[in-house]
Amino acid sequence: MSRTGGLGWYVHHHGRGHLHRALAVARELEEPVTGLSSLPRPEGWAGDWVHLAPDDPPSTVGDPTAGGRLHWVPPHHPGLSRRSHQLSTWLDAARPRAVVVDVSVEVTLLVRLHGVPVVGVVLPGRRDDAAHRLALDVSDVLVGAWPEEATVAMLPGLPTEVHERVHAVGALSRHPVAQRSPHARTVTFLGGAGGHDLAPEALEDLLSRARASTPTWSWEVAGPGRWHDDVAGLLERSSVVVTHAGQNALAEVAAARRPAVVVPQSRPHEEQVTSAAALAAGGWPVTVLPALPDAGWPDLLERTAGRDGGRWSSWVDGGAAGRFAALLRDVR
Repeated sequence: MSRTGGLGWYVHHHGRGHLHRALAVARELEEPVTGLSSLPRPEGWAGDWVHLAPDDPPSTVGDPTAGGRLHWVPPHHPGLSRRSHQLSTWLDAARPRAVVVDVSVEVTLLVRLHGVPVVGVVLPGRRDDAAHRLALDVSDVLVGAWPEEATVAMLPGLPTEVHERVHAVGALSRHPVAQRSPHARTVTFLGGAGGHDLAPEALEDLLSRARASTPTWSWEVAGPGRWHDDVAGLLERSSVVVTHAGQNALAEVAAARRPAVVVPQSRPHEEQVTSAAALAAGGWPVTVLPALPDAGWPDLLERTAGRDGGRWSSWVDGGAAGRFAALLRDVR
C-alpha cells in the first residue's frame, strides 16, 4: 500500500445512513478518502476501499463487552481478529492524517492507539455509558449531524463539556433541498433498511387499514421490501410523510420540506426515541407518535399536513456536507 497521507473513513454496516454520510462528505473533499467497512465498496466511491472481515456472530464465548468498557469484542472471534489486523495494517502503511469513525468505540480506540487523530461521528441517544464516554473522550473532534440548537436534546445524560465539543453541522441528506410543490393529499410511508418494530405481516395489515380509512388520500409505500429508485421524487410528491426516526430518513424528509408523522423504532441507546423527542420539542414540522396507530388516520394526516414544511430549513439547509468537509481539512 502507498502512503497516501489522506483520510480514512470507517463506515458502520448497520442501516445505510452511515454510508450515505460518508459518500456525501467524501465528494466535498479534494484529497483521497479510503473507506474502511465490512460493507462492499459502494458505487460512486472515488477512493480506495478496505473490505473488512465481519465480526458478527455466529458464535461467541465469554463477555463481548470487556466488563462494560467496550461494546463488541467477543473473545476468540476470528472475524474480530482479522478486521483488527486489516485496520492496523492499513493504518501503518497508509499513515492517514486522520480517520473519521462512524461509528465504533473499538475502531476509535484502535485508530487512536496507532497515533492517528480520530474524528468521531456522534449519534443521538443515551451515550453516557462507559464505552461511549471512552470513545468520546479520546476522539480529537466530535461531529453531530443535526443543528446546533438540538445538541443537548440529542445527547441526553452527557455533561456540558461533551456537548460543547460537538460540532453540529446539520443533517446530511443525499438529496438537494426540494424545489417542487407536493401533490395534494398524498402520503408516503417511508420504511428503512434497519428494520421495523412490527413484523412484516402486521405492518402490511396496519398500512392496508390506514389506506382503507383514508379514501381521499393517495398512499405510496417505500420499504421495507418495496424500495424506490427515486426516493427524492417520491418524497417531493408527498404532502405528508410517515417515517421512522433514523437520521438518514429524517434528513431526506427535511430536504423534501414535507411535514411528517414520526414513529421512532426500537434501537440501541434509545437513538430514535431521542431524535423524535428532540424534534417534537424543537418546533420542527412533525407529529411524533410512540407507535403507528390503529385508528384516527384521517385526523392525523389532516393535522400533520397543516404544519409548515419550510420549518425544516434549520435541520437541513443543504450545506452540512460542506461544513463537515471543512472541519476535516483542519484536522492534523
